[in-house]
Amino acid sequence: MMEEGPPNPSGSQRGWSVTTNGSSSLDLKPLVQPLALNPWDVVLCISGTVISCENAIVVVVIFYTPAFRAPTFLLIGSLATADLLAGLGLILHFAFIYFIPSEAMSLLTVGLLVTSFTASVSSLLTITIDRYLSLYNALTYYSERTVTRTYVMLLLTWGASICYGLLPVMGWNCLKEPSACSIVKPLTKNHLIILSVSFFMVFAVMLQLYVQICKLICRHAHQIAVQRHFLAASHYVTTRKGIATLAAILGAFASCWLPFAVYCLLGDDTYPALYTHLTLLPATYNSMINPIIYAFRNQEIQKVLWTVCCGCLSSTMPFRSHSPSDV
Repeated sequence: MMEEGPPNPSGSQRGWSVTTNGSSSLDLKPLVQPLALNPWDVVLCISGTVISCENAIVVVVIFYTPAFRAPTFLLIGSLATADLLAGLGLILHFAFIYFIPSEAMSLLTVGLLVTSFTASVSSLLTITIDRYLSLYNALTYYSERTVTRTYVMLLLTWGASICYGLLPVMGWNCLKEPSACSIVKPLTKNHLIILSVSFFMVFAVMLQLYVQICKLICRHAHQIAVQRHFLAASHYVTTRKGIATLAAILGAFASCWLPFAVYCLLGDDTYPALYTHLTLLPATYNSMINPIIYAFRNQEIQKVLWTVCCGCLSSTMPFRSHSPSDV
């Protein structure tokens, strides 16, 4: 027997709301009646604000630093841009629920959120591919071919993400057919299933690439042990740090997104909204963790931040773009 959600004290629904059959789900469709402030909306808005501020710093630093034009930093910039849009989407969602209720703007907001979160997940995949290729083809990585490949990956990432985000705006929503609604309204069940399956495919590819990277690291370690060369050992230490970073990212990615992806496949709009909140909120935290793992740990970005904040370093000092394994 399905658990029924608590009654809405205001007698209306908007945003995170109670459906007409007494069960709760995440409803992004605003209604005209006034709505009491929902704590979940406040938490999401605060999370969106933190996400936006963090990633805005990364985007500005990469955009205004000429030395950060290497493929590695372009991919990090793509990830930060996607997470920045995700944070702005959460803020706009809150604003359109309580201040500017509009069905059209609600569809645009959910489209923005789908686009940004899809681009964020896809950017993590492209960075993982870049890490693998930098180790597999270490001698030819710094070439024009790498730059071309990076732009192709960025084009595919954002092209697919925008297509996913346009689906609810172009009519693939459940506004006219409530029975087709998923746990995240106005997305349809089929739309959410496609997004969830795409996530599992991305995660499987990332996991496989990580296994291959570990094998490459073990092979390099064996060669280093045979050669006992100081420079090689130094390079191995750098590479090992990069793999540790990749492992942290993969672990954070899985712990943040897997609960929501699984619930998207198993849940429906008759389940209590609490289940959706408890799985969706950690997913948003991945966009909060990404700049900490990727950008703020990078020495080059740290130097620029220190220069801007306290002038500890000369703004004209040369920067050296490390290999992707060092980022």
